[in-house]
Amino acid sequence: MEPGLLRDVLTLAVGLCSGVLSGAFGVGGAIISTPGIRVLGVSPLVAVGTTLPAIIPSAVSGGLRYRREGLLDWRALRWVVPAGLLASVGGALLSGLVPGEGHLLQLATAALLGFSAWRMASDRPTPAGDEPAGHDEGEAGQRAATPASQTVRLAAVGLLAGGLSGLLGIGGGTVLVPGLTQVGGLSLRSSVATSLVCTGIFAVPGSVTHALLDNVDWRVALLLAATVVPGARLGAAASLRLGDRHLAGAVAGFLGLIAVAYGAGELAAIFS
Repeated sequence: MEPGLLRDVLTLAVGLCSGVLSGAFGVGGAIISTPGIRVLGVSPLVAVGTTLPAIIPSAVSGGLRYRREGLLDWRALRWVVPAGLLASVGGALLSGLVPGEGHLLQLATAALLGFSAWRMASDRPTPAGDEPAGHDEGEAGQRAATPASQTVRLAAVGLLAGGLSGLLGIGGGTVLVPGLTQVGGLSLRSSVATSLVCTGIFAVPGSVTHALLDNVDWRVALLLAATVVPGARLGAAASLRLGDRHLAGAVAGFLGLIAVAYGAGELAAIFS
């Protein structure tokens, strides 16, 4: 699709949808905005770089809402963020070296989403844990201490998530949400909140690196950013109304659908 008013309006709609999903599921929103702007005619590698700047305002907006609810885990942030920041720059630098003109990166995204969906569906909380959001978890989470072995695992989650943020332009939330839940021991709701903040931080160096590599279409990026903030607020509010079991099912189903759409779209592009 050629640049123009219609594409701008559709880009705004993509930004709103990605904001809602980032706020609800803590995944950064680029798993919607990246294929969305691909459909609108943005090339694969530029699509990877362009979605990263739009992640930042949605993460800030949704993160502030979750912070007011006391759901951010500051211990996890302390270990995940430094490792992820370093890895995000490396991932962005590697993105141009992967063969396939960006198509292989998108197929890797589909595989990652499918795996994350399977893990989330397998580990859904029992009905007894299906409680609505509350204020009793505290900003430091439910863990009184972080053992040395757990901090190493949290740092490893950060390295993988940050690397994927720079390499695939998806914010890393697809790794962080299941990783913080299964490795870090956080509740699903706290994982969603903490992941959203991490993805916003990871997107900063990745955005700068892709901009220096001329992989960012700033017109598209600014249009996406204009609507992700109200979308993120809506998504966070919706997530807070769900019990953990229903939230886990929603996250798993969402990731699975996007995995199928990603994979099918890129395979069609490769063989067309």
